Amino acid sequence: MTYFKYNDTFYEQTDGVVVGSPLSPVIANFFMEAFEEEALSSATLKPRCFYRYVDDTFIIWPYGRERLQYFLSHMNSRHPNIQFTMEIENRIPFLDILIHRRNDGTLGRSVYRKPTNMDLYLNGRSHHHPAQWRAVLSTLFNRAKAIADKKACQKR
Repeated sequence: MTYFKYNDTFYEQTDGVVVGSPLSPVIANFFMEAFEEEALSSATLKPRCFYRYVDDTFIIWPYGRERLQYFLSHMNSRHPNIQFTMEIENRIPFLDILIHRRNDGTLGRSVYRKPTNMDLYLNGRSHHHPAQWRAVLSTLFNRAKAIADKKACQKR
């Protein structure tokens, strides 16, 4: 058992791994991998693709919205502490990728920046080595090249 204090109140953690432990993310990831394997293998209909990173999941569902609701209920029935929510959109961010549906039904990708992104990398008046300036530019360029599709790169 683990106890912790928050806002002058003591709490007892009765489930899961120790909050703040360096092993917590690793153990949580192992748990989620086993959870997903069991949940997906027992689903009547399976998504075309299923990607997860920490607590973000991206799926492509080819069977229509009504059956998608059944799939969500199935996933949420597997464990009382694991509950998924769902967003259905033509443009959806997943990690740092903005995935959008084109008019022809194919998927496009571009770089996604959260609304809170400030685009601050190095202060222009700082005295960084020129190699650091080049590294920032190179990293941003390579990130866009790796994430965005050709049509998104042509727009910019």
